[in-house]
Amino acid sequence: MEKDQNINSVEQGNEEKIPKTEPNSTDPIGQEKVKEITPEEKIKVLEDKVIRTLAEMENQRRRFEKEKDDAFDYGGFAFAREALNLIDNLERSKQILENDNVLKNTEALKITLEHFDIINKDLFSVFSKNNIIPIDSIGKKLDPNMHQAMMEIENDQKIPGTIIKEIQKGFMMKDRLLRPALVGISKKTENKDQKTEENIEKSDNK
Repeated sequence: MEKDQNINSVEQGNEEKIPKTEPNSTDPIGQEKVKEITPEEKIKVLEDKVIRTLAEMENQRRRFEKEKDDAFDYGGFAFAREALNLIDNLERSKQILENDNVLKNTEALKITLEHFDIINKDLFSVFSKNNIIPIDSIGKKLDPNMHQAMMEIENDQKIPGTIIKEIQKGFMMKDRLLRPALVGISKKTENKDQKTEENIEKSDNK
């Protein structure tokens, strides 16, 4: 019995040492044949990659040029908007002086207002040289892209929605809105009789 067991264990050991044969990986039998890329196809792939790379480089160049132009044209946008306060304050100061009963019709007021006008013209000239242009509003149709209506004024001589009063001047910086113009627009005159009837109806409903 012991001899038989020894013989079996030797045979098992030998079996473990014997390497198992596997199909040769290079054997084409039973495997899919890989298609080789021809030189012409390789050239076509490389050409496609080069074209894509060049297109991306061109897009980046255009984006860079646009950002550079915007920085040059609109780099002072915020500063320009703040500088408009100078024109506003100058106009307010002028109106205060004109409405001063003590200064009215005096030579001092006349000279002061003339100096105000010179300063105002100089400011507009500086703005114009930097492509900051005032928006033309009076007599124009209300344009929500450039105007902001602050009030309606009864006027039968103008088409409803026509700007008949400029409260604050608006400005453009090249093709961009720097500040909308604050305006008053015309509306049709309401019939007094109709107005009275509407008021009566409102009071009755209450």
